Amino acid sequence: MKTLGRHLIAEYAECNPERLDDTGFIKTCMMEAVRKSGATIVDSVFHRYAPQGVSGVVVIAESHMSIHTWPEYGYAAVDFFTCGQTVDPYKAYAYLKEMLESTDGALTELDRGIPSEKHEVINHKPVPVGIKLSAAAGQ
Repeated sequence: MKTLGRHLIAEYAECNPERLDDTGFIKTCMMEAVRKSGATIVDSVFHRYAPQGVSGVVVIAESHMSIHTWPEYGYAAVDFFTCGQTVDPYKAYAYLKEMLESTDGALTELDRGIPSEKHEVINHKPVPVGIKLSAAAGQ
């Protein structure tokens, strides 16, 4: 695979149900988790469901981080999808685990990218076809 990014899929279990149902709290935690990972926030949207549960996504320059909660089960599903070499999604994962007071769960990491016989990490923002490197660098 020509790897463009990492995708952490987190299953947070045995969480504090009150925290999982608080939209403001979830948004604050997700934004801070993004900051702790070193990612750049572009935009975000969060929604509270009736009678319970919250979904939200933080779009980052390096991809996205999203959450969906089930307070009735003490469970949250979270994706940390990051591209490039400067972001550490494990920092976001650890921070969110602490804030949700999760005592159980699972974490899966997937490489995301272009199927290939050769394994390599490639830039997620290459120079567009037809643009010379010297022009792209402002020279």
